[in-house]
Amino acid sequence: MIRSEKARRRAVAAARLLGVAALYYLSGRLGLLRRVEAYQSVVTPLWPPTGVALAALLYFGVRIWPGIALGALFATVSISGSFSPLGLGILAGNTLGPICAYMALRSVGFREELDRLRDGVALVFLGAFAGMLVSSVLGCVTLVLTDKLPLERFWPVWACWWAGDVMGVLVVTPILLVLRRARMPRATDRWLEAIGLFVVMAGASLLATTSTLAMLYLVFPVLIWAALRFQLPGSAPCALLVSVLAVISATHQAGPFRGHEVLEVMLNLALLNGSVTLTSLLLSAVVSEQLNIRREMEHACVELAELVEELTPRSDRRARRPASGERAAIRPGLG
Repeated sequence: MIRSEKARRRAVAAARLLGVAALYYLSGRLGLLRRVEAYQSVVTPLWPPTGVALAALLYFGVRIWPGIALGALFATVSISGSFSPLGLGILAGNTLGPICAYMALRSVGFREELDRLRDGVALVFLGAFAGMLVSSVLGCVTLVLTDKLPLERFWPVWACWWAGDVMGVLVVTPILLVLRRARMPRATDRWLEAIGLFVVMAGASLLATTSTLAMLYLVFPVLIWAALRFQLPGSAPCALLVSVLAVISATHQAGPFRGHEVLEVMLNLALLNGSVTLTSLLLSAVVSEQLNIRREMEHACVELAELVEELTPRSDRRARRPASGERAAIRPGLG
């Protein structure tokens, strides 16, 4: 029995590692579908594996890091065609970046429910902005040391690399955290409002990302609607939809991204996706926090009423309760 239990645990752990590696690799292949050339270096406006890696660490803990490293190895080999010292540096950065982000989030008491404002702020500034500095810096330094990147182009390529990693965390990680709490839909759910929200969000996103006019602001009222009514389960998919359509438009240099250089496109895209994600994350966290406070206050009031009822002497309770005849005499007068 002991041996079989140990074997089962090892099998489950191995399956988790392989599952994370496969999901990392597949998300990397999706990200490479929209890669661009920035100063003779391949970068992606949105690198989903960083979001997958951070979500896996939040799910299973730091012991899942071999799965992340294995997935990063497969993704690196698929890009370069072989494994080399360049791939080793990129592999180290892609593995250490999410780990550092995870450790930073755990140090401030981050909760995966994202139902507090502090959790949303921590994910944005510690998990994304600060944590992805590690992967982008290590990757660009490796390119410089292997003579793949001239030193004078370090900062533009680093900015594009960092922006893609940050967008992966901000866009993909909230979606995966929401899926962990997903449940079967019920008949009492707000189906009509949810369908209307999706239709309006799709229309506003298409118009904002394909029109040459400055119409990107159209998505924000819909994001506010999603966050207020559905919190993170509604705002996170909306933010993902906007980001994906914006990435497609940017890589084609269409709509508001037409006629700009690669660095300008990447920065504008990062600002748009960052603003969209910040709006959805922080507003959803604020609304969820207020709802939780309200539930806690209602629960405290119920407990206080029950405590008062228990502490009140029985004689006082009987004295306060009117007799059945008195209640019958009182009711007509109240009408």
